[in-house]
Amino acid sequence: METNSYKTVSVNAATVQKGWLLVDAENETVGRLASKVAYLVRGKHKTSFTPHVDCGDNVVIINAEKVRFTGKKMADKVYTRHTGYPGGQRFSSPKQLLKEDPSRILELAIGRMLPKNRLGDRLRGNVFIYAGTEHKQTAQNPKKIDLNTVKERNR
Repeated sequence: METNSYKTVSVNAATVQKGWLLVDAENETVGRLASKVAYLVRGKHKTSFTPHVDCGDNVVIINAEKVRFTGKKMADKVYTRHTGYPGGQRFSSPKQLLKEDPSRILELAIGRMLPKNRLGDRLRGNVFIYAGTEHKQTAQNPKKIDLNTVKERNR
């Protein structure tokens, strides 16, 4: 009997191939940008994807202050947080967050699309978001990537 033998390859921390990617967020929709970046950070675009290992790439996002929302989300969307004290619920709109800390909007959007466990905590550390065009990861020579070329698999 002749059969093809295929080996399932599982990567671990020692054998993973991580790269650096640069994404320009200018005129990108927040949710679509976040889902594609989460896909890249998780490593699902690689053939060696292993669900329990940090096998994704490090992503540097520039121009975070130039993202946009569709519809009336800029005025109607509400971000909620809690200080931990009684009556400490705080609300803010995307317009307020863009004024105070533009990178926080993408940080929240991408972070909420990653797993809510220790792996997700490590993956959130692989995303570097900057409001302007300057970033601190120039020594890593990140490859500029066009998000229109990122094809997500059907879930």
